[in-house]
Amino acid sequence: MTVPMYVSPEQVMKDRADYARKGIARGRAAVASTYSDGVLLCAENPSNTLRKVSEIYDRIGFMGVGKYNEFDQLRIAGVRHADLKGYSYSRADVDARWLANQYAQILGQYFTHEMKPLEVEMLIAEMGTEPGGDRLFHLLYDGTVMDTTTHVVIGGEADVIRERLEASWASGVDLETALGVAVDALAGPDRTLSPDDLEVAVLARDNGRRAFRRLEGEALAALLG
Repeated sequence: MTVPMYVSPEQVMKDRADYARKGIARGRAAVASTYSDGVLLCAENPSNTLRKVSEIYDRIGFMGVGKYNEFDQLRIAGVRHADLKGYSYSRADVDARWLANQYAQILGQYFTHEMKPLEVEMLIAEMGTEPGGDRLFHLLYDGTVMDTTTHVVIGGEADVIRERLEASWASGVDLETALGVAVDALAGPDRTLSPDDLEVAVLARDNGRRAFRRLEGEALAALLG
């Protein structure tokens, strides 16, 4: 009887992590940041049909990078989970922390037990009812969750873009300023991104119960100046 080749658990985990990171790095990056009246979600995305930025629930937004069919399946699952919980209990019981924990369990299960990990990196954003109450939850391919109240960069070249973003980011700025900083960080010094290259949405406190709103066409062009 042949003895199967032994591979240490550490090597298996390392190979899966490398595989997932390579898949994510091939995608274009996205930036989420808080501003004076909510949360800005800005992704480099020239496609008019494949969405990286979406609404999950009343005050909750979603952003994904990596393999589209994988993070879109997770987005749909999140919408269904949120709708079911809001219908069964109360809309106030649906929050980004709960949803991020649900996603973390799914990602961790895939990474640990499946042959191929999910090639995705995601962000769950929640707009608070008052300034300072906004939350951003950054989820990695292995189920790791990090939360912040300032800004997050996901996708390819995230470290370089994060450095550019942190050099100009400030709390409490208006939407136009926050968008300009995010786009400049995504583009870098050698490129210029037009409105057609971007997918932009906000979770804004002046939008009513459903805070999510896309910025497209002339409205986006006007903000970009």
